[in-house]
Amino acid sequence: MDLRIFTEPQQGADYDTLLTVAKATEDLGFDAFFRSDHYLKMGDADGLPGPTDAWITLAGLARETSRIRLGTLMTAATFRLPGVLAIQVAQVDRMSGGRVELGLGAGWFAQEHEAYGIPFPKEKFGRLEEQLEIVTGLWATEVGKTYDFDGTYYQLKDSPALPKPAQGRVPVLIGGHGARRTPRLAARYADEFNMPFSSVEDTAAQFGRVRDAVAEAGRPADALTYSNALVVCVGRDDQEVARRAAAIGREVDELKTNGLAGTPAEVVEKIGRYAEVGSTRLYLQVLDLGDLDHLELISDHVQSQLP
Repeated sequence: MDLRIFTEPQQGADYDTLLTVAKATEDLGFDAFFRSDHYLKMGDADGLPGPTDAWITLAGLARETSRIRLGTLMTAATFRLPGVLAIQVAQVDRMSGGRVELGLGAGWFAQEHEAYGIPFPKEKFGRLEEQLEIVTGLWATEVGKTYDFDGTYYQLKDSPALPKPAQGRVPVLIGGHGARRTPRLAARYADEFNMPFSSVEDTAAQFGRVRDAVAEAGRPADALTYSNALVVCVGRDDQEVARRAAAIGREVDELKTNGLAGTPAEVVEKIGRYAEVGSTRLYLQVLDLGDLDHLELISDHVQSQLP
């Protein structure tokens, strides 16, 4: 089971904070550092000092880290034109020496679009599908050849399809709860399917739908990695769990139901339940980015117990 650290900087974090967490992620043996791609806070957080851009952040971290994978859960297709996104991700991948992964979703948070003047189209899923086709198509085009695309939402003509990523293929992550279109899209374009903030039972059902779609698409059964994203709140005892839950404004019982919360033994047991339904990677949503002792505890007493 791979453990990855997943942050939500729109809730309030500057680049220096993210760099500190990313370096701790690397030093403590976690597999990757991922971040959300949002421009507006959610809930009661003050969001100060203000939003940071996901791909600018990852470009900086690409030069400041050496081992961990770097990526987004999820970049919104509404934020960037697909050709520009392909260039940005390929460049950051080269800057990192081939350690980047792209999580791409349709976009859902209308308020952040309104706040920063970003168009929020009604038909988002069709745009996402065309973006996936274009981004992966640009990367796959041989050097010296050109790429064309004539879609409903985007048109490209005689694109040199440069630059190329350092990796042969940047892994693409697709996720979500949709029962029909999401599995089909994952089966066609994804290297990894991520189920966010869901129970073991709902995860099992959605993984089954995706596996069925993969089979229908004619891809091998093991073509995709299956993963979950879950908020994490671990303590050495009940008091420490309660303190960490309070620090992020959550209730312990709710976190134990909907996330990974409790003592290391409790969390390891629940991780095992996700593993039983096919999850091989977990994105641990860390909401208190100033609590580096939390990461150390997870590394020493949770990650160390996983196969």
